[in-house]
Amino acid sequence: MAGRVARISIAPVKSLGLVHPDLVDLGAGGVPGDRRFWMVNREGRLVNGKACPAFMQIRPAWDEQTRVLRLHFPDGETVEGVVEPGEPFAASLYGEPHPSRRVPGPWQDALAAFAGMEVTLLWSEGGAADRGDAGGWASLVSTASLDRLAAAAETARVDGRRFRMLFEIEGVGAHEEDEWIGRKVAVGDAVIAPAGDVGRCAVTRCDPDTGVSDLDTLGALARYRREGRTEPLPLGIYADVVTPGRVRVGDPVALMPAA
Repeated sequence: MAGRVARISIAPVKSLGLVHPDLVDLGAGGVPGDRRFWMVNREGRLVNGKACPAFMQIRPAWDEQTRVLRLHFPDGETVEGVVEPGEPFAASLYGEPHPSRRVPGPWQDALAAFAGMEVTLLWSEGGAADRGDAGGWASLVSTASLDRLAAAAETARVDGRRFRMLFEIEGVGAHEEDEWIGRKVAVGDAVIAPAGDVGRCAVTRCDPDTGVSDLDTLGALARYRREGRTEPLPLGIYADVVTPGRVRVGDPVALMPAA
């Protein structure tokens, strides 16, 4: 197996548009700044792409060092400033307590006005992701797997951004990444240990630029991949980080010899 990193995707604000850096420093807890912010509704529940798919239209920019957060809205409005996390906020994510703080400033009001619903913007102390979100440590999918899904969906192309994976990999076979579960894989300067596949949900039906539901990804998966190794309707895998390191677009991806 020999592949290369075709695209890197992170989400500074969970549920908003993705950012595609040329390189990232992959640490034991994932990429610093990925899912740094998240939102809850009036009842304290996660506001995600299923709750407000139109959020995908908002383009974020975030700098972990300067703490400048910029949100660019589809009407041309831009809201930006330096984030100073406020008081702790008792919140749960995926059924577990998730240490977070309120984010005072203009971003919350702008997001609430756009969504037409009350939201609270939160600073995640560790990154608002877990294995089920395909973003807590590392995640990847091959471009060949996306092509195989496109064939099942009878469409010319499936945009990998629908699945919000950290790495898209080219140069390997369709769903070959599934065979890496339980092994170690070198990705750039890092080493990861694929631990399971990622079961998919309805948000993947939405166009990543508009948030409009326009492709039956789940139906296509059900036609040929109803059950996976660890999750139903799988596409792509998640992994633990064994050796932190820098990963760049174009870096090699190689399955390491079995121990």
